Amino acid sequence: MRKVAIYGKGGIGKSTTTQNTVAALAEMGRKVMVVGCDPKADSTRLLLGGLAQQTVLDSLRQEGEDIELDDIMREGFGGTWCTESGGPEPGVGCAGRGIITSINMLEQLGAYDEDRDIDYAFYDVLGDVVCGGFAMPIREGKAQEIYIVVSGEMMAMYAANNICRGIVKFAEAGGVRLGGLICNSRMVDREADLIGELANRLGTQMIHFLPRDNDVQRAEINRKTVIDWNPASNQADEYRALAAKMDKNDDLVVPTPMGIDDLEKLLIDYGMFN
Repeated sequence: MRKVAIYGKGGIGKSTTTQNTVAALAEMGRKVMVVGCDPKADSTRLLLGGLAQQTVLDSLRQEGEDIELDDIMREGFGGTWCTESGGPEPGVGCAGRGIITSINMLEQLGAYDEDRDIDYAFYDVLGDVVCGGFAMPIREGKAQEIYIVVSGEMMAMYAANNICRGIVKFAEAGGVRLGGLICNSRMVDREADLIGELANRLGTQMIHFLPRDNDVQRAEINRKTVIDWNPASNQADEYRALAAKMDKNDDLVVPTPMGIDDLEKLLIDYGMFN
């Protein structure tokens, strides 16, 4: 089983990218489990056609520990398996701790057992937080491969560099590696070149450039992935291309984070501050 975590700046499109990529992997015949690690519990919505998902933490609050895997996991598009960690009651507790509790519960209930024949476990992780419970997928070896969703915007690149610092910190103990950057385009000038150079400076690859396309928003309005909603579209093919590259990817590295001055110089060199 390949264990993949998707990180990136809040609002960069991690959940959308994850679900569309998972749909493409499922279309390829891969058996995929998605573990949503965001308290909003929206990491599997498109795969489930907009159906509300009973989260692990909600189930624990309502039922105690007397729950079964079927109570917290639903089958989604293409035979994917979907679960959401959920979050604490508003104003009470730490959302990061919920991730730890949820993943431990999934392990106890056999979600990762070999007889389930899962090819991939995907973790969709909140924002660019690489501390506390949100770092669990990389801190305790729950994820082996990290992909960072980024754009040519300054704060998205800053977040990507910061996440790389977290990967370096846990690489030796947990064996986690960076698989590459996914550029989710915001139509910034020279964006593909900029993110390609950022990847080079970080010692990794831009594994794919996702163009901006309104089909993504149209599919979301219809509560589906692009591959489910409009499988013949160009954007569906982009997600298929990304999934194929990830499926074959063995270029996993310990990144080389940049200093903030070097990152800002890179942005200046590409005309971001002109």
